Amino acid sequence: MSAHPQQALADAIRFLSIDAIAKAQEGHQGVPLGMAEIATALYTRHLKFNPADPAWWDRDRVVLSNGHGSMLLYALLHLTGYPDFPIEAIQRFRELDSVCEGHPERPHGQANGIEVTTGPLGQGIANALGMAVAEAYLNARFGSKLVNHFTYAFVGDGCLQEGVGQEMISLAGHLQLGKLVLLWDDNQITDDGSTALSISENVAERFRVAGWHVMEVDGHDIEAVSAALDAARLDPRPSMLACRTVIAKGIARLQGQRGGHSGRLFAEDAQAARELLGWKHGPFEVPTEVQQAWRAAGERSHGEHTAWHSRVAALSAAERAEFERVMRGELPANWPQVLLDYKQNALHTPPAPSGIFISAEINDLLTPWLPERMVGCADLEAPTSHKRGLTAFTAADRQGAYVHCGVREHVMGAMANGMAAHGGVLPLSVTYLAFADYQRPAMRMAALMGLPVKFVFSHDSIGIGKNGPTHQPVEILASLRAMPNMLVMRPADAVEAAECWEAALAHTSGPVSLVFARQSLPLVRGTHTPANLSGRGAYVLHEAACGARQVTLLATGSEVMLAVQAREKLEASGIATAVVSLPCWELFNAQDASYRQSVLGTGVRVAVEAAVRQGWDAYLGLDGGFVGMTGFGASGPGEALYQLFNITPDAVVAEALRLLDPSH
Repeated sequence: MSAHPQQALADAIRFLSIDAIAKAQEGHQGVPLGMAEIATALYTRHLKFNPADPAWWDRDRVVLSNGHGSMLLYALLHLTGYPDFPIEAIQRFRELDSVCEGHPERPHGQANGIEVTTGPLGQGIANALGMAVAEAYLNARFGSKLVNHFTYAFVGDGCLQEGVGQEMISLAGHLQLGKLVLLWDDNQITDDGSTALSISENVAERFRVAGWHVMEVDGHDIEAVSAALDAARLDPRPSMLACRTVIAKGIARLQGQRGGHSGRLFAEDAQAARELLGWKHGPFEVPTEVQQAWRAAGERSHGEHTAWHSRVAALSAAERAEFERVMRGELPANWPQVLLDYKQNALHTPPAPSGIFISAEINDLLTPWLPERMVGCADLEAPTSHKRGLTAFTAADRQGAYVHCGVREHVMGAMANGMAAHGGVLPLSVTYLAFADYQRPAMRMAALMGLPVKFVFSHDSIGIGKNGPTHQPVEILASLRAMPNMLVMRPADAVEAAECWEAALAHTSGPVSLVFARQSLPLVRGTHTPANLSGRGAYVLHEAACGARQVTLLATGSEVMLAVQAREKLEASGIATAVVSLPCWELFNAQDASYRQSVLGTGVRVAVEAAVRQGWDAYLGLDGGFVGMTGFGASGPGEALYQLFNITPDAVVAEALRLLDPSH
């Protein structure tokens, strides 16, 4: 039987991958060798993309969820003509400063063809879910002439075995996202050996039960895969194409075996593969006719690209400006005035019954100004209240901006990342702080990618009371503050909340964790200041009044009020005491040294926070005082727990006095 006319295109993927992995002396050849025909069918016949314009807003998105197989994506980006992926980049696979890294890494600057950073398995398909949600929402808002594209994801067994994968399957099926297509590398092999070692269910049936369109095809048959993609594009349900493949196909020594996943490749393997597959070209050499065919595939969508730009140009000036603003991720003019007004009104308004309700009030006021904001919440609408004036995003109504995620924190965080990576959507992810650990992989990936996701948390301390230590996240603030490129904000009252939201919305180079109390937050700020004091991370809330500063009390969130009450006692005793509120350590650390010194002052420092001490020594020094938690919480009323764990104004006073006079 003669070879398929596009077989050489698939083999070009194989041999670029083999040569790059053999040269690097490491890599994961299983995916690029096993999925070469699948990728060829997608990129040459179905994908809407333009290598000359990687940031084209209406391009189809492609996520390599099984990111260890990065050479599949790098080979495709090179072959189709993406400027950042010349042959020299392929030859430097896994080298320092190479764009062809060990896993695909989304660039922080200009788009280059890599949509999201993938590595932790399951995150990629959850990102793809978020992209599909963003596309559906923007399609409903701006119409199919401006937004009408698919999201495809290459998927491995690991993505489907990780728990986040099942959450994604369930939610995507429920939402009936018909422009979401998974291409499963169904090779029945994991790094341990046969998938039968650890799984016995019918994986395809899991998708069917969840309401997906499923087709099972030969993944090495380009025509079969292409026909399945045709069917997927016509079906109103999300689609999963189970593509039966041979792992590491072409490497006789490893194909179909566990070693095919990432076993070391040698020059002899590359030569044997050339002989087996009839590839008569040297390392990193793509014959002219094959390269031309791939470049032609990269130009397939040129007409659609041109027509789309014409449609955008034909919009009225106002329509075009709004569409471009949203897609660029720019905030509208004058939006801070909403927060400034709220901040000023808060001084004359009784405090909300819950700290998280302050955030909810602010977001409700922002709704008319930021229609691109989408809120995902994990079955906690009543206690977090961030739905309010929003309607639900459903299979029947794509105009809703509130996604009922169900009890699925893992996928909610990763879905928010996909929304942000897609563009045109400003995602919020809302849950309790104790469940931040369920979102940890997604939060880390948001920080790594520099995505402007807002992770909103409630129930931030022992102050939640009778839910007990399982829900009292004493250590999580410290762990979030340890994450690079993550801003962690814990406002003390409604004024600081407005200021923190202003700083969070203006921050576009990474994620923000906004942490709110369950209990009410009485005002600690009594005077209106147009300037955003919280925007500098920390500020002097009350300076020493009875003399030169002797003591500085530092606090965040609900404990700022305890510091204020302790200051009153110390000042009454003739001890000059200042209170510093530190709603965001990361912003404070970014200030110049003179400002930081002016805030922290000299002399005795005592911090109070209903959490562990870790991290505070950067401000206190080893000899500074700390009033907070040393272990887990307990079940009981919040006020009783503060007494039980000695987090009180009197405890703060006692600690300051101990440091002022160590002999006592």
